[in-house]
Amino acid sequence: GNAIITSDGSGSITTNKVGISMADQFRLTADLTGSNGDITANLERVDDASFSKIGTGMTNSSGIFSFPLTGLYQVIVNSNAFTPSQDNVYIFTKVTINNSDYDAVARAGLSASNSYENSATSVSLVNVTNISNVKVKFETSSFNSNSALQGDTDRNETAFTFIRLGDSQ
Repeated sequence: GNAIITSDGSGSITTNKVGISMADQFRLTADLTGSNGDITANLERVDDASFSKIGTGMTNSSGIFSFPLTGLYQVIVNSNAFTPSQDNVYIFTKVTINNSDYDAVARAGLSASNSYENSATSVSLVNVTNISNVKVKFETSSFNSNSALQGDTDRNETAFTFIRLGDSQ
């Protein structure tokens, strides 16, 4: 299943897997209130009975996510926030290609003028050419002291999805 079988004409056969070779998802397990900065805690791999990852999955160390294989990855942020008053709430996807300097590559933005729950999504493609140097983290910005990025250990309210689409480019 999910394989291409080729022959070189002299009896030698090779098998190449086709399809997604890695997919994983993490979520925020508790609300993050009035905080601006890297999301470093309350992150867990989704553990619902219906969840399964493909491949070895991502490694999370204090909010810094490392990739298990080189390749082109889609990184999706689905976020929910509560703003009790006028506020702009942002979640940046930040990538390093040298294991040091991070660059914001996407922003999920939430804006409200009254008490609202809002949701926002960002999608980015990350070309992982070296698993030691290319990493991803997420950062909140522009939070008022009472605004909260929503999290829950039993369901995805704010979640981070990683899908390997193919080989690195």
